[in-house]
Amino acid sequence: MLFTDSAFVGIDPTSGRKSFTYAALDKDLRLIALADGEMEDVIAFLAGQKSVTAAINAPAGVNRGLVREKMKKEMLTPHQVRGAELRMAEFQLRERGITVTGTAANAALCPAWIQVGFELYRKLEKAGFKKYPEKDSPYQILETHPHACYCVMAGQVPLAKPSLEGRLQRQLILHERGLYVKDPMDFFEEITRYKLIKGVWPMELLYLPEQLDALAAAYTAWLAVNKTERISTVGDEMEGLIVLPEKELKEKY
Repeated sequence: MLFTDSAFVGIDPTSGRKSFTYAALDKDLRLIALADGEMEDVIAFLAGQKSVTAAINAPAGVNRGLVREKMKKEMLTPHQVRGAELRMAEFQLRERGITVTGTAANAALCPAWIQVGFELYRKLEKAGFKKYPEKDSPYQILETHPHACYCVMAGQVPLAKPSLEGRLQRQLILHERGLYVKDPMDFFEEITRYKLIKGVWPMELLYLPEQLDALAAAYTAWLAVNKTERISTVGDEMEGLIVLPEKELKEKY
């Protein structure tokens, strides 16, 4: 499918049903795609856009030992450095109370979803995608993190992602940010005493957790291009920066 305007795509590689879940927004934050697919499907969708910025919910590369070196310099007594198997971006998020998976120094030791992410980055770079920010390129990619995105947008650690309340919370955050997504408050209007007794819940009004993650990434991509002053980054360019949809980050979440 070819769109004439710029598309802002969020890609989540942690879906259990297929390899990826992806969401695409137009310049007005309208939802133009929300789907699952294999890597070839995602690449084909991106290639069909006239201009696209894609935010990926996965590390762009392995850790380069920056955190380990930092810890060694700050140690008062020489002993084995522990808890250093993560990138600087992940270290900085954890310091703020945002729990994220660490990335090993060896790709083979990383979880499968991270390895799939590495492969996606490689294939997109081979296809001509440039690392954000590259203003002269119509095809850009950046790294983000869905849990961190919701933490900074909510100003606190959100409720558990798989839970009903966690999904409602995330969807409401996106809706309040101006995305043309389903209004989660409609969920409550559909609930009646009879439906509760029968166990009938209007779940079709809510997005799945992986869809909400992809939507958060797509929104981050949109901000990175259209409202650059409203984003921030953590990490080191040597290992990869994580882009977040909030200008000022709190010390603790």
